[in-house]
Amino acid sequence: MTWWSTSDRADPAPTDLEHLLDRVADDLADRFTGTFDHETVLELVIECYEMLAIQARVSTHLVALAHHFAKDRLLAIATVEGLRPRTAPQVLFVCVHNAGRSQMAAALLRHHADGRVGVRSAGSAPTGLLDPGCVSVLQEVGIGLAQAFPKPLTDDVVRAADVVVTMGCGETCPVFPGRRYLDWDVADPADQPLSVVRSIRDDLDTRVRALLVDLS
Repeated sequence: MTWWSTSDRADPAPTDLEHLLDRVADDLADRFTGTFDHETVLELVIECYEMLAIQARVSTHLVALAHHFAKDRLLAIATVEGLRPRTAPQVLFVCVHNAGRSQMAAALLRHHADGRVGVRSAGSAPTGLLDPGCVSVLQEVGIGLAQAFPKPLTDDVVRAADVVVTMGCGETCPVFPGRRYLDWDVADPADQPLSVVRSIRDDLDTRVRALLVDLS
């Protein structure tokens, strides 16, 4: 059990929250020793917490989610700035809420790639919860989303990507030179019966497999 799973209670007092976020920064600064200093890490941790708090329906585990969000962004920034090697193609999936399509696509690619591709997902207007239908149909094929959560789209993760796949988010995704952009016309699974969500899952699976072949 990690330290934040027991200390990240709902609605921590301001002084408690400051202490918790500082401990997150301590942990990440240790992990990124020689790459980022503590002040830089703490600023990013606070920013990540605030971004997630805007969309959160409940604040339970928000510090833990900020820890994961900040860690992923630090990895992205280190990649963009040439502070860590780019050892595999990086793919970013983007939809509006980062609760359904982009989460399923990311999980499917991660499953099939087996470490050969770096995978991220984000939302242009993320919600606080994953779509339960998407969670259910992925579980049917042995893929879990236990560690996944909706997160905002940031410039650093776009810059870190080699391929950016958008699904229904229009012009909200920033465009940077040198990235390959794909727009997949995939139905929105929100509020759909499981039979429809399964067909969306299978559509994404076909597209993800083809993308993986293309990246190989």
